[in-house]
Amino acid sequence: MRVRCLVTGGSGYIGGRLVPELLGAGEEVRCLARTPEKLRDHPWAGRVEVVRGDVTDEGAVGAAMAGVDVAYYLVHALGTGKGFEETDRRAARIFGERARAAGVRRIVYLGGLTPAGVPERELSPHLRSRAEVGRILLDSGVPTAVLRAAVIIGSGSASFEMLRYLTERLPAMVTPGWVRTRTQPIAVRDVLRLLVGCARLPDDVNRTFDIGGPDVVTYEDMMRRYAAAANLRRRVIVPVPLLTPRLSSLWVGLVTPVPGAIARPLVESLRHEVVCGEHDIERYVPDPPDGRAGLDRAIALALQRVRDADVATRWSSAATPRAPSDPLPTDPGWAGGSLYRDRRERTVDASPQALWQVLEGIGGENGWYSSPLAWSLRGWLDTLVGGVGLHRGRRDAARLRVGDSLDFWRVEEIDPGRLLRLRAEMRLPGLAWLELTVDRDGDGRTLYRQQALFHPRGLAGHAYWWGVAPFHAAVFGGMARNIAAAAEGG
Repeated sequence: MRVRCLVTGGSGYIGGRLVPELLGAGEEVRCLARTPEKLRDHPWAGRVEVVRGDVTDEGAVGAAMAGVDVAYYLVHALGTGKGFEETDRRAARIFGERARAAGVRRIVYLGGLTPAGVPERELSPHLRSRAEVGRILLDSGVPTAVLRAAVIIGSGSASFEMLRYLTERLPAMVTPGWVRTRTQPIAVRDVLRLLVGCARLPDDVNRTFDIGGPDVVTYEDMMRRYAAAANLRRRVIVPVPLLTPRLSSLWVGLVTPVPGAIARPLVESLRHEVVCGEHDIERYVPDPPDGRAGLDRAIALALQRVRDADVATRWSSAATPRAPSDPLPTDPGWAGGSLYRDRRERTVDASPQALWQVLEGIGGENGWYSSPLAWSLRGWLDTLVGGVGLHRGRRDAARLRVGDSLDFWRVEEIDPGRLLRLRAEMRLPGLAWLELTVDRDGDGRTLYRQQALFHPRGLAGHAYWWGVAPFHAAVFGGMARNIAAAAEGG
């Protein structure tokens, strides 16, 4: 019989990959999403039911649980501010209570592997919250499988991109002492295999499972083995015990696409040895005939995906919690207060298709068709104040979909061939959008329209707009000219 599964976090890194795996296994899938539009462009979107709602909304969670056999809890509130632990706690309780009330047969939760013998009070807030969420779900009255993983290696995962960029960009590095702490990485394909397998666990199984690959290594080992897999020269690594997790995360944020706010919990989870204490999951979900993927194979598979531009989801696929998407500043009835605009328009001596190809390829390695120095400076400033900076790049070099991160923007709307709307996720005293549009004028010529919109927050927001306004002609004007030129020369 088919199992009806509810997946939360479908727009995130793991959730976005789990859904097609469940469908491939013959299961029915329903997704609970705060913004269902972000799932619209996924290749599997037409095969799932989508319910709008947030995990902290009891009514929405209850409605999403109706008729569900297995509920996957793949969300967390990290990044929502200092109160994220309370938000995680409340969401987990709601999820467990609504699942029990709806008669859900099983909950499956992917958490973090905690170090053996270390008191919980000494763990990072991130790991401590993950452990607490697992306990809440286990005590919910619904049989629960809590899978605890350390480092997940897969194309687009935060752990892999941190490893990749540190190794590729730094032939020699002075590193924190945690590079010599042992950990047990696991390939994302094995994580997904186990998550799918947990849908059919016996009803009396209510426990945690440690999950990991066959290799126990240090982070230094991982960097050296990545260098070998990528055909790089041997890296010089000198550990120094003085670098704190905070300093380490800032260093990671400057060198890699992973911002400090995301890097810090990853770094803190590496301070203590995290090695699996058991492999009991094999009794219920057997290892594949060729075994679990080892570290070298996991790295090689991830690298091949990156080289083939076949990265299905990235760590940045998950939404930035503080970033709004409603109301939109271009909606006719929008009444959100002050709204500053910078409008540009150019006739382009090229087909609409050629212009759209340039627009959809913007950002990442292709840049922003404007002053590289100005954009780089804005990215570095954002990184220094804890923002995402320009390092995130693109998931795919040529194609975009709603929800994709694009440097320090996120794709909020895309109408292929006509409209690309980006929402800013850099640190700003207000809300910002960038709209790029392909149209035709009255004579049938291709027309490019571009507008930047800014909704200021308080006096600081107004001061920010007028402080940067003198540079708009160079930045946004140059962008419009160069985009038109690229389409005409393309």
